Amino acid sequence: MDVGRSLLFLLLTSIFLLPSHSQSSDSFTSVLVSQNGLDFVKNLLVNKAIASIIPLQIPRIEKYMRIPFLGGIDVVVSNLTIYELDVASSYVKLGDTGVVILASGTTCDLSMNWHYSYSTWFPPIEISDQGIASVQVEGMEIGLSLGLKSDEGGLKLSLSECGCHVNNINIELEGGASWFYQGMVNAFKDQIGSSVESTIAKKLTEGVSDLDSFLQSLPKEIPVDDKAALNVTFTTDPILKDSSITFEIDGLFNKRKTNHVLKSFRESVSSVICPGNSKMLGISVDEAVFNSAAALYYNAEFMQWVVDKIPEQSLLNTAKWRFIIPQLYKKYPNQDMNLKISLSSPPLVKISEQYVGANVNTDLVINVLEANKVIPVACISLVIRGSGALQVMDNNLGGSVSLQDFSMTLKWSNIGNLHLHLLQPIVWTVIQTVFVPYANDHLEKGFPLPIIHGFTLQNTEIICSSSEITVCSDVAYLDSSQLPQSHLSLPRSMPWKTK
Repeated sequence: MDVGRSLLFLLLTSIFLLPSHSQSSDSFTSVLVSQNGLDFVKNLLVNKAIASIIPLQIPRIEKYMRIPFLGGIDVVVSNLTIYELDVASSYVKLGDTGVVILASGTTCDLSMNWHYSYSTWFPPIEISDQGIASVQVEGMEIGLSLGLKSDEGGLKLSLSECGCHVNNINIELEGGASWFYQGMVNAFKDQIGSSVESTIAKKLTEGVSDLDSFLQSLPKEIPVDDKAALNVTFTTDPILKDSSITFEIDGLFNKRKTNHVLKSFRESVSSVICPGNSKMLGISVDEAVFNSAAALYYNAEFMQWVVDKIPEQSLLNTAKWRFIIPQLYKKYPNQDMNLKISLSSPPLVKISEQYVGANVNTDLVINVLEANKVIPVACISLVIRGSGALQVMDNNLGGSVSLQDFSMTLKWSNIGNLHLHLLQPIVWTVIQTVFVPYANDHLEKGFPLPIIHGFTLQNTEIICSSSEITVCSDVAYLDSSQLPQSHLSLPRSMPWKTK
């Protein structure tokens, strides 16, 4: 089962949410990003923005000046390049109309070439000089105002404002008679400052556009295997509460290659509470998600199989049953058998504060193998009650189940009445050695939690409440050398792309 794909880039987009107070009963998975999570993503984006825009080329500047006794002088500043950028502080602020990201106390270092020339009228000759210069920009502030809305199940990013302001510039010339021309080049401070401001603002605007295109291209379902996919459409605009953001996605299992969705009803939208809000992220999964998966695989006739090999193989011969069901052995002496197990209805998962469990209704058909024929002789209806243990592995939510108890009734028989209490040890053995290991083999693989590719959950804690579980976790970022390839990677041209 290939479940290693991210369910939805929620960490990255969480700082661009447009707050809303609407709720939807069509959501079965909720994600809360705490202030710690917002700060983590903000710091990561700032670092990635710096790494991706450096070096940054500034357009050349030309200026014509008139100087007493010399006349008109042409001055050119070229190869103006930002090669270092340092952000002293930054913060993300949630507002009424969107989210503001501000970097203040920013400094950047630039290099440039300078050249001037002028002509004398007597004698008619051209005089010129050139050199290099270092430029330091201080006290620069960079700000973005962004909004994000749900759009036909996806996300659409909008840029409200983008600005960059330079407070101070120092220029030092080198080469030529630089000491003589320092004052002349200082006249370029305002133009250099304006060029730096406009170039950085343009680069950020392009980055927001690239990120919007990336969000628009993200799939609205994630394949789990050849039968199922997770519906990851957004059902409402994000919800803003205090210093955290919650947003809702459908989260149910779909049948692949169709639009058929197995729907349930969620009574209320989860509050996704993690103790003390000390974790960066909280992900709430309603029990309806588990039940939608169970219903999908049941409808796909995936939950039925024939058992012809078990650890105690002698149980699959009528000789072992001679004292339990004498009429079976009498009619079919020393004949091999198999057991057909099929669910008569989808498993029902129930979650409470103290318990995660499931009830499974199963038909157990006893077959005798005679002369290349499969002869059904009896069918026993089972109600199996199991308890579950959940765990997070990588970015997947998986677990295991253990048998609590079961009950039996005779559904039909071609060999007369059966004493079910005598059959109980054999059925118990079959459930423990066949049914439970088979279920756990699939359950331990789990299904993907909504984390963007490139991030991984750390220090997870699982909390059970009425009808849902919440995964509370911190988050770490892995660089490209630690990541498998994925179709959900960030666009290369965005200024804060992940590597």
